[in-house]
Amino acid sequence: MVRPWTHWATSDDWWSLRLPLHDAGTGIPGRPLGRAFRGESFVFDPFDAYQRGLTTNPNMVIAGGIGMGKSTLVKMLIDRALERGRRVVVVDPKGEYGPLASLYGTTPVVVGRDGWCNPFVQSDNEHRALVRSILASAQGKSLTPEQHFVLDETWLTLEGKTPPRVLWSLFDALRATLVASTSSPERALALLLRRFISGDYAGLFDGEGPPLNFGERLVILDLSQQWASASLGMAALSAVSAAQQVARGPDEQGHVIVDEAWALLADPYALRWLQGSWKLARARGVSHLLVLHRWTDVGAVGDEGSANRARAQGLLRECETVWLFRQLNDELAELSRALGLSAVEQASLSQLSKGHVLVRYGNARSLVALQPDDRDRAFIDTDAAMRGSRES
Repeated sequence: MVRPWTHWATSDDWWSLRLPLHDAGTGIPGRPLGRAFRGESFVFDPFDAYQRGLTTNPNMVIAGGIGMGKSTLVKMLIDRALERGRRVVVVDPKGEYGPLASLYGTTPVVVGRDGWCNPFVQSDNEHRALVRSILASAQGKSLTPEQHFVLDETWLTLEGKTPPRVLWSLFDALRATLVASTSSPERALALLLRRFISGDYAGLFDGEGPPLNFGERLVILDLSQQWASASLGMAALSAVSAAQQVARGPDEQGHVIVDEAWALLADPYALRWLQGSWKLARARGVSHLLVLHRWTDVGAVGDEGSANRARAQGLLRECETVWLFRQLNDELAELSRALGLSAVEQASLSQLSKGHVLVRYGNARSLVALQPDDRDRAFIDTDAAMRGSRES
């Protein structure tokens, strides 16, 4: 039997995609992820790419339809990063990274059950910016000028140092206002903070005992208890903000993998905080990787032309490396707007086969066929798309 062609391409098509007739790849040494079409083995690491001048920042995004190979690629990237001595934190909303954890002798931790995330390890200004973001997210609107003033004044009562439990300390300073019979900015803030101490967000940013430890080479934060609940976005924000400590020294580099990233992009306050964190990625030695499954989820961030939609699209376009699997035709329009794809790139994406990915890194483009090796198969789901069945 003769295998039918999946698509046709002329030399003009390759040129339009900025693909040379012979793709020499990135030139980065290491275990390959696969093979470039019309070329050699394809190896990629965002920090090595940055050092070689191939990109200007280490942030990445992976997008594609169900069953195209996203989870396979993410796990291969994680394994190769760990081999390079990087440290990795995975924000896992659906509990899918257990086999990879077992390979490295670690156990996923369930946020809200096994411990809480303490993100308050950076500068004082960053602490306050994060508190403002989570309080605004909890009440569904921006803090009022009066609430800002109360928060700043209450912050001064922390005696110039960050306490072990920031939110509890702020709540304790305002708890007396809860017995008041009239509404006030102080009471409104106390009620918001209470949700993180003993309410619906308890165990995410605050809790009894020590917070989760990010000292292992591989940390998997399991958010499956919040999956399909209203608290998923807040749980993701707690995990991602705490994961910024993945790189603990000036010579250390780390990855923060955010699966089902729509949970963060859909919250305007979390998205605004994420933008600030994005810009500090190089200084902190952190590479963020957002994994998106349905681009219509990005469309749900806000109405066309809205500031929040533009902010989400801007964040994605700031990713210097983009891995694009085949998308359904009804998803391509939103993807194109979010990433500024050319017409040729759109046409190419609609025809890619399973396990084939268009990689945009800096000004370069490569079409890559992923090729998991024997080691990869130890932690890749046997139902993965590249193995001939479905993959989530």
